Amino acid sequence: MQNPHHPLTPQPDRIAFDRAELGVILSVYGRMVAAGEWRDYAMAFLRDVAVFSIFRHSAETPIYRVEKRPRLRNQQGMYAVIGMDGRILKRGHDLKQVLRVFDRKMIRAVD
Repeated sequence: MQNPHHPLTPQPDRIAFDRAELGVILSVYGRMVAAGEWRDYAMAFLRDVAVFSIFRHSAETPIYRVEKRPRLRNQQGMYAVIGMDGRILKRGHDLKQVLRVFDRKMIRAVD
């Protein structure tokens, strides 16, 4: 049984990434860490959004945020990748497709 008071246990009134979604995100994250591009991450489960923040160095502002907003499911899509300047880099209904925005960055990291 999960501890309901543990900080990573999603509360019923909070949005969270499920195990499959986290697997997809962590797969991309692992590739970018291996390429030396990313160093750390943080997660937040809030009332209307789940956020996976990506950091180049610890203790700085995130360079990217992967957000899940179920309220937008029937509109432009509940997944989004947002840059550090607040611009939406990609949004959609399929998490794997949205995360493909990092494919270009991976090619650049390998060059």
